[in-house]
Amino acid sequence: MKYETVIGLEVHAQALTKTKIFCGCSTEFGASPNSHVCPVCLGLPGVLPVLNRDVVALGIRAGIATHCKIAPYSRFARKNYFYPDLPKGYQVSMFELPLTEHGYVEIFTESEKGGKKIGLTRIHMEEDAGKNVHDGIEEGSLVDLNRAGVPLLEIVSEPEISSGEEAVAYLKALRAILIYAGVSDADMEKGNFRCDANISIRPVGSSKLGTRSEIKNMNSFRFVQKAIAYEVLRQEEILEEGGRVIQETRLWNEKKGMTFSMRSKEQAHDYRYFPEPDLVPINIDEAWIARVSSELPELPDAKRKRFIETYALPDYDATILVSSQALADFFEAAVSLYPKAKMVSNWVMGDLLRELNQENLAIEDAPIKPKQLAAMLKLIEDGTISGKIAKTVFEEMVKTGKDAAQIIKEKGLTQVSDEGALGKIVDTVIAANPKEVTAYRGGKKKLMGFFIGQMMRQTGGKANPGKVNAILKEKLDQSE
Repeated sequence: MKYETVIGLEVHAQALTKTKIFCGCSTEFGASPNSHVCPVCLGLPGVLPVLNRDVVALGIRAGIATHCKIAPYSRFARKNYFYPDLPKGYQVSMFELPLTEHGYVEIFTESEKGGKKIGLTRIHMEEDAGKNVHDGIEEGSLVDLNRAGVPLLEIVSEPEISSGEEAVAYLKALRAILIYAGVSDADMEKGNFRCDANISIRPVGSSKLGTRSEIKNMNSFRFVQKAIAYEVLRQEEILEEGGRVIQETRLWNEKKGMTFSMRSKEQAHDYRYFPEPDLVPINIDEAWIARVSSELPELPDAKRKRFIETYALPDYDATILVSSQALADFFEAAVSLYPKAKMVSNWVMGDLLRELNQENLAIEDAPIKPKQLAAMLKLIEDGTISGKIAKTVFEEMVKTGKDAAQIIKEKGLTQVSDEGALGKIVDTVIAANPKEVTAYRGGKKKLMGFFIGQMMRQTGGKANPGKVNAILKEKLDQSE
């Protein structure tokens, strides 16, 4: 490889509050346009903002959960720029004195199985802007200001991400942390978790950062990975042709599978930051930090380590299972009823997630419950059904929500384990395949698989595999 990729991500996560950051308007999603507004979030003359204390508490939570240092003293600043959905002509954000700094998020990928820590530059609070509406409008655009003043936490990473794969791993890990900690619901479809990606490339071995392009407002892991791949290739082609990458802001076009230029990239001085005169500085003492810290639940990193130690799970299994609080809870509930963790893990990560993906369901909406999975696994263990039949039973459980025992009874799927009955079927199979029998007895032992397949066909897949194998071996090994 001639070039290496350097990526920094800026994530905007909506804080999980009922009201906006500087007024009492609702943050509820989906209301009629411009119905959740007041003079403060409309930026009318003479109004004064009042800081929502809950937003500060959630910012502290986010900082602690990501190993950041909480600033004892921070303050808001005005970020000045003009855009139709920004009614005041400036955004209340933070600049030189952010709420938290210098944390990290640990990620795990195929290339970084041992884990990699992605540094966090800062987490600060700010207000969201409104939304320009273009779709369905024949002439011009409309502006919905319901989101104006919605509380955001901007989480800025260091430029330590090296690929689209790592970027997605970082975003998934950060999203899980915020949800676990109760900081944000991080609902990407509602725009409550979105990111800007700063991407540059440089010759391998160089320590100097290349010129970066920023891709704005992506709210899909798939879009992020595809946009990064395209942008890296675009910059490589420019450099290979002797050109110069321009610092600019770009947007991802999913339909065309490419980024396109939006505007030249602003520098900090372009925004003319200055301290917000209508808000007092924020003082956070150790007692407040300790109180917030004591209220935090078990977070993904700690849960992953506990799963590895307590349940003897591989690191890969633990990482997948803790990626969602609901998924981790499902697993632990099933293990409490069927204490064979690896078997439960295999079914949850494999069959359950596959079926849910096919049905486009979240784990919270799974029609099968932990006790139903545990009951089915017990039926496999006691020989009522085989592992193969269990796959069919499980698919039916997900589709119908019925218990395994009920499906087995209705469809007649009970495993055949009677040795006498199986022996008779074995005799039939041996008698019907004399050439294969002769070959097997002549040393072609791999033909055992052929005979097992014949037995499964004869029994509709319901024969007990262990007993079939033993009976076949005993009869086939007999001399003619």
